[in-house]
Amino acid sequence: MGFKTGRVCLGAIASLAFAAPAVPQSHQASAPRAAVHAPPVVDTDIARFWTAFDAIQAAAPADRLKLIQTLYIDAGTPGLHALMAARRYTPQEYVDAIAKWPKFWASVRPLTARSRAATTTLNGDVERFRRLYPRLRPATITYAIGVLRTGGTTVGDKVLIGAELGLGDESVDVSELPEPLRTRLATFFRSRPFANNAQNNIHEYVHTQQQETDGTLLQQSLREGVAELVAELITGRKPALPVYSYGPTHEAAIKARFVTEMGNDHYDNWLWNSAANPFGVSDLGYFVGYRIAQRYYDAARDKKAAIRTLIELPYNDPTAIRAFTDRTGYFLGA
Repeated sequence: MGFKTGRVCLGAIASLAFAAPAVPQSHQASAPRAAVHAPPVVDTDIARFWTAFDAIQAAAPADRLKLIQTLYIDAGTPGLHALMAARRYTPQEYVDAIAKWPKFWASVRPLTARSRAATTTLNGDVERFRRLYPRLRPATITYAIGVLRTGGTTVGDKVLIGAELGLGDESVDVSELPEPLRTRLATFFRSRPFANNAQNNIHEYVHTQQQETDGTLLQQSLREGVAELVAELITGRKPALPVYSYGPTHEAAIKARFVTEMGNDHYDNWLWNSAANPFGVSDLGYFVGYRIAQRYYDAARDKKAAIRTLIELPYNDPTAIRAFTDRTGYFLGA
């Protein structure tokens, strides 16, 4: 599940005492001989970030912006640059974050060395994806350090994983973060995103195959829900997030409210949000989209054709998406 938070502010110096183990270089995970279409995985930006981080700790304040720019950003991969553009990260944000949240960085640093371990199932998962969806187009996967606004997103054929979030677990110290980010990330890290990384990688990989949209709540939710369903079919897991325990027991109320808002382009109650919404649970739009997609898939006789239909829906066409949703009957009686 793509994790998106609001812009945050940052400052206080992190200690040099928490040096991490060496971070793996760019790699492609070991593959069985049959997995000839494995996507390239790039993680060299992680090591560059910690080099810049250590240099910034030892530098005068006036030199820190130049260090993050030259050691991390200018030397970074196309994936890092795409991630920064997608989430509008700035060099100043990195400098401020390094200064402001020492406990966060101390706790997350050793975890970011797990990018190689995070992709051990990737080749097999992609091959299963290809069997389900033979039209699968190639994509790259980049792990890079961001400033806490995404654990996963996509730009074109690039899957972009925010390693400071996507490789985390319940050991990450969020005590310095401002609210509501602190509470949201505490919930997120308790879901053990590293353990769920296989699902996250495939969820984002699905997005590289879908049409993008900046349309209505329904369009966005269905696009996310399809990625959730396909990732579950391939990996056999859902994210361990409250949305998937809360949703089934409150589905009637969720549907009733969703139908009143699904034609809007305001997502605050449903997507990439904090729990400060009428239900007190984040990202219920994912659940609604997942249930629409699941209803269509379960009713289909030809499952492979159903997957193709779901992935290739015209997500940027509100009329077509509404008509498809109506055909599933998901909102009947809501």
